Amino acid sequence: MAYDRTDANRFGTEAFYASIGRAFVAMCAAIPVLFAIEAIDGWLDNPFDTAAGIVPRRIEGLDGVFFAPLLHHGFEHLYSNSVPLILLGTFVLAAGVRRFLYSTLLIIFVSGLGVWFTGSPNTIVVGASGVIFGYFGLLLMRGIVERSWWNFGVVLLVGLLYGWQLIGLLPTDPRVSWQGHLFGFLGGMIAAVIFRARRPVSGVPY
Repeated sequence: MAYDRTDANRFGTEAFYASIGRAFVAMCAAIPVLFAIEAIDGWLDNPFDTAAGIVPRRIEGLDGVFFAPLLHHGFEHLYSNSVPLILLGTFVLAAGVRRFLYSTLLIIFVSGLGVWFTGSPNTIVVGASGVIFGYFGLLLMRGIVERSWWNFGVVLLVGLLYGWQLIGLLPTDPRVSWQGHLFGFLGGMIAAVIFRARRPVSGVPY
């Protein structure tokens, strides 16, 4: 069986490992940006959360749909999101920059609108957890639609490490936006279907 050794989506090729490495470095580089935003926000007495967070069912809080994932309620909140964001984001980004960007935007949009429509109007929602759950849903669904054992393996690994956090899809803690988690997860599954890798046409060596 012949296959393209330069295919970054095929497990075991040099291109695959190089893609994983580049994606990991890129995700690690993104985290300091979030910490810088949080540091500036804290130094200014937290105006960003109020100005750019999601305020459900209020027009003035609608812009938070796209800005809220960049903000966090303190460094402890950001710390808890950093490792899973790097881990999941690495595997999503490794499949291609364009697919990563389109998928991330769709996840942010679905998660944010879900929060805006269903959340409590007396709250301000910030944080990247909706994106994290979106990446989890994306990898899970990608394994199904692309018939990729590699993606199933990634989901199994992440499930063993962070599977307990799936309880965040349910309304168990009033301080946690379960709506963002749930709609982010659904957004990731939708993104996996829309931006799935296309199978090669007949006649191409496999």
